[in-house]
Amino acid sequence: MLLALDIGNTNITFGVFGENSEPHDNTPIATWRIATDRARLADEYGLLLSNLLSLKGMRTEHISAVALCSGVPPLTQVFIELCTTYFRRDPMVIGPGIRTGIKILYDNTRDVGADRIVDAAAALELYGGPAIVVDFGTATVFDAVRANGEYLGGAIAPGISIAADALFHSSSLLRRVELIRPPEAIGRNTVHALQSGLILGYSEMVKGMVARIDGELGGGTTVVATGGLAGLIEAEAKIFDHVSPHLTLMGLRIIQEMNS
Repeated sequence: MLLALDIGNTNITFGVFGENSEPHDNTPIATWRIATDRARLADEYGLLLSNLLSLKGMRTEHISAVALCSGVPPLTQVFIELCTTYFRRDPMVIGPGIRTGIKILYDNTRDVGADRIVDAAAALELYGGPAIVVDFGTATVFDAVRANGEYLGGAIAPGISIAADALFHSSSLLRRVELIRPPEAIGRNTVHALQSGLILGYSEMVKGMVARIDGELGGGTTVVATGGLAGLIEAEAKIFDHVSPHLTLMGLRIIQEMNS
């Protein structure tokens, strides 16, 4: 089985794929999401992951390969150590020298996050191109990839949760609210006004950015959403052709197969 690891600034996502997973099967047989903690050691993460596997009836020796992408450099080596110690495997770490099927046309290729390339590879393989990927994570990230695999770049905006936290921390009169759709755009109380700005406002921002990027790509793009709040924004924006919560994990599996 393949263990896929997506190490983000806010969360770390684990996914396990069976030996006989079909290339277009977008569902790992098991997934977990935990909070990112830069202070944790390899043994702490290793014990946690071992316990999570056991709850699903799996053991560390069932893992035959590991694929890893990291947006948190201090944790990359921690997870490499975890993989060699607990799984007796050297992980495939997304970076220079790894075949992805993507040609990066960014001004400085080293500036592109590994997860962005993995998402682009997954979208291209699973849904075709040209494609726009919108990842609702710590940041809301837009990525543009041509049908021939050329990664052009994109846009990065504050994530909804970051924007909400900044708002609440900067004003003593505003309190945290649940991130759900308000009854209407005109909020008649502070809770609904905040929800309108955060949910409806972000939806309109996403619609506008997708329209701009689609125009620059020449139109006819496939728009793919991923990340924890993708479903919430899709309910308002209604612009996504596919909502794929495990897109990054799927991309890791696809790239691992390219390099095996």
